[in-house]
Amino acid sequence: MSLAKELDTPQDITEDVIFPPGDLYSDEPPLETELHLRQIILLFKCLEWLWKDRNDFYAAGNLTIYYSPHQRRSEDFRGPDFFVVLDTERKLRKSWVVWEEDGKYPHVIVEILSESTANTDREFKKKLYQDTFRTPDYFWFDPYTLEFAGFHLLDGQYEPLAVNEEGHLWSQQLGLYLGIYEGLLRFFTPEGELVPTPEETAESAQKKAERLAAKLRELNIDPDNI
Repeated sequence: MSLAKELDTPQDITEDVIFPPGDLYSDEPPLETELHLRQIILLFKCLEWLWKDRNDFYAAGNLTIYYSPHQRRSEDFRGPDFFVVLDTERKLRKSWVVWEEDGKYPHVIVEILSESTANTDREFKKKLYQDTFRTPDYFWFDPYTLEFAGFHLLDGQYEPLAVNEEGHLWSQQLGLYLGIYEGLLRFFTPEGELVPTPEETAESAQKKAERLAAKLRELNIDPDNI
């Protein structure tokens, strides 16, 4: 149920049209499976960690994008599974309201396919993101079948992205590759290195410290004295 408050409208406007305030709550349904949720959280967590020192972007998952000030109850809003807007303020939002964000639409969108949404993601949403959102980079991924595809907007039309030798697709907007790693979609640096989660970073640092301590002990050096 939408939490947007309906306002009184002129009699010549159909009843299903409202003129909403900019402060709108997201109106997205729950995610279909736990795997979908884990995939979205993974993308969000990795990008936020990688760009932890940046304040010029906004990333979110399963959050409504309102893009018409003449809002209808059943249209003119969509909730991508994961999206990124660049050159904007990094802050918490209840939803992304285009007319309150200097007309900005997402620069990158990722949809997580499911049996009930796959056709919509491949057809209707692809056209919407191409023609209305003008989102430069659009990807979709199925965590069950591992179907993975990406598109870049070129002269107003989505052109399929070609995979590199590792099977990764380049996001020009993010300056990162996207690719499948252990059954889930992950980010990779331009050099092909996996973008880690905070937990993976901590684990890697711990293992490095343990290897160093072991090497020092081999040299009869007490690590605690260093």
